Amino acid sequence: MSLLPPRRRPIWIWLLWLVLFYTVWSWLVFAHDRWSDVVEHWAISLAMAMGSYAAGSTPMGGGTVGFPILVLLFKESAELGRDFSFAIQAIGMTSAAILIFVRRQPLAWAMMKGAAIGILIAVPVGVVWIAPLIPSLWIKLAFAVVWAGFGLLHLWRIGEIAGHEGMTEFDEHWDRNVGLAVGLISGLTIVSVTGVGVDMALYTVLVLLCRADLKIAIPSSVIIMAFGSVVGIVVKVLTSGVQPGVYENWLAAAPIVALGAPLGVFAVELIGRKPTLLFVAVLCVGQFIWTCWNERVALGPIGLAASLASVGFMLFGFEKLRIWGGRIVGEQRRRNEERSRSASTPS
Repeated sequence: MSLLPPRRRPIWIWLLWLVLFYTVWSWLVFAHDRWSDVVEHWAISLAMAMGSYAAGSTPMGGGTVGFPILVLLFKESAELGRDFSFAIQAIGMTSAAILIFVRRQPLAWAMMKGAAIGILIAVPVGVVWIAPLIPSLWIKLAFAVVWAGFGLLHLWRIGEIAGHEGMTEFDEHWDRNVGLAVGLISGLTIVSVTGVGVDMALYTVLVLLCRADLKIAIPSSVIIMAFGSVVGIVVKVLTSGVQPGVYENWLAAAPIVALGAPLGVFAVELIGRKPTLLFVAVLCVGQFIWTCWNERVALGPIGLAASLASVGFMLFGFEKLRIWGGRIVGEQRRRNEERSRSASTPS
């Protein structure tokens, strides 16, 4: 990991991005007579006001709110929810990422670089060859299970996770390889299927394996999900195209998230990361219950039991990662202390 110095770049870079985006959005809407689409889809704009805050202040993409709203509340297809997640995060989380860069927040650079390479390889493969094979019900369940496990992790371990300071320094090559594995695995499985997830995966590795401070882990996760979303939506547009209805929902929600996600970066400093994470953890568990209830007929008793077991498996994996992290962090700290003593001992 490398930490940038406290000097900050001019905020005008981010403001210029906003001007460019709103200029393009206005042209798309008014020059092409699409204002009626914006008005018709006002509800998704309202939902993404909250989703964009989560996108900028937590390791959860805006699609984590947009997906269940579209799929569970509006009864749209899971495929549309996935494509919308890519499209809306490509704006909201990119906007938040630009602000994070401008503010020169500390980031886990080596791990992010590895994850970006993994995403660049895995997401196109997953979007083109894996996602089309996954039934709609499985997409809903994959989303519900992954984020329920993530939510329960925070309800259980929030005190420990919020108490980390700094980040354990490992070998940069090791960090990059771990990031690469995160990008490849999450890109092929979670991201290409649901439209979200690499942010959660990278964040989990940082806080459980590397004991990273939330001030490092969350901004790093926001940036990598922004990158993954841009890759995902570009691949979708260039190959099979996005689902019908994605563009109309995007037109309505994009101007909200372009400003809302960056505001989440600022607001979390006032509200605090711990209360915000607890709030979104409850939402994660709630959407799992909602999904299981909505799909209870299709799932049946065996499917419901398998879904609960999958959440338990997620928690088991998180706990194993936490234990492994404690072990290797302890070993690394002992090595660092030995090096310090050796360096301070007169020859």
